[in-house]
Amino acid sequence: MIFFNLHNNKTNISKSDIMPDRSRIPRMISTFNVYIISTSSYLIAGSPITHGERLELSPADISTWIGFAEEWKPIYKLYSDKSYSRTTVIKDQLLLIISRTVTFDAKYRLLDRISTSPQVTVTDMSVFNIKRGLLQKKTHTISITPVKDTVRAILKPIGGGQVYIKCLGSTAQRPGIVAGADCVQYLYCVGDTPPLSANDPGLKTGLSSRASFTLDVGAASYGKKLYIYFRWFNTRHPELAGSWSGMMEIVVL
Repeated sequence: MIFFNLHNNKTNISKSDIMPDRSRIPRMISTFNVYIISTSSYLIAGSPITHGERLELSPADISTWIGFAEEWKPIYKLYSDKSYSRTTVIKDQLLLIISRTVTFDAKYRLLDRISTSPQVTVTDMSVFNIKRGLLQKKTHTISITPVKDTVRAILKPIGGGQVYIKCLGSTAQRPGIVAGADCVQYLYCVGDTPPLSANDPGLKTGLSSRASFTLDVGAASYGKKLYIYFRWFNTRHPELAGSWSGMMEIVVL
């Protein structure tokens, strides 16, 4: 893969789980940073038409991709400061943006559409890390199945609109991320009316790379109910996510 500089299937995974990240969209924070900045810049570069227009991507495709980059930049700046502002919360925010980018591509097949465009060039393929034809490399693969375990969560309101959460495997005795996952994903809302299901469009989403964490829903939520779902999640392979737990609820203090 090359990175552009403006100034000049069976469910399988490769050995990238134990070797350098080889996914089309990198799942490691450091490599995703270079990828999202480079590709978003590339889409709007070019003359007389931009690369994004030449590849026949829609304005919505381009603006969404650039939006991920713009959301990423200030948070990554905080993450880069190891001494003062690299916290678990900041890391989780970055992982969530990576997850949303991967999900967007999976839903709208943006990279697949680039790879099959009649206008695609070797440079396009390299910038977006698309391995096909001359760029394709043979890799050894290991079959993987989705996470089967469900999250068992313990909720404890601690005041100030915060809820302390412990996530365990179904048979675990202590909190911990289960095998096959690298974090826990959650969907939630605060109010008096519970969501109908985990597919409710009004639910907010979050990720935690730790099995024990604090969710802050705001002091203004005092006395209201927190409704929340959990599942085990793999940021490198979202398609392997576990099933959503049943809805849990607790009164916010």
